[in-house]
Amino acid sequence: MAKAYWITTYRNISNPDALGEYAKLAAPAIQAGGGRFVVRGMPAKTYEAGLNQRTVIIEFDSVERAVAAHDSDGYKAALKALGNAAERDIRIVEGVA
Repeated sequence: MAKAYWITTYRNISNPDALGEYAKLAAPAIQAGGGRFVVRGMPAKTYEAGLNQRTVIIEFDSVERAVAAHDSDGYKAALKALGNAAERDIRIVEGVA
């Protein structure tokens, strides 16, 4: 079974404090769902049409595990804390192996 990657880019952060509260709840909820943080932060370098945006990549054992973590009660609580504090792009992508 191929691994899955939950990829988030932050287009805009309007309330860093709310983002901090979200992170306190989101990380444990994601880890409880089997997620392993691979990337967290700003790009070291961008190319072509790359944007200098905060990026988070989380590895899961499967797409199903990633979706279940996103849809979990713990992550829903994190989203409630985040509210409208950030505009994000979230994708769950199946790995090639």
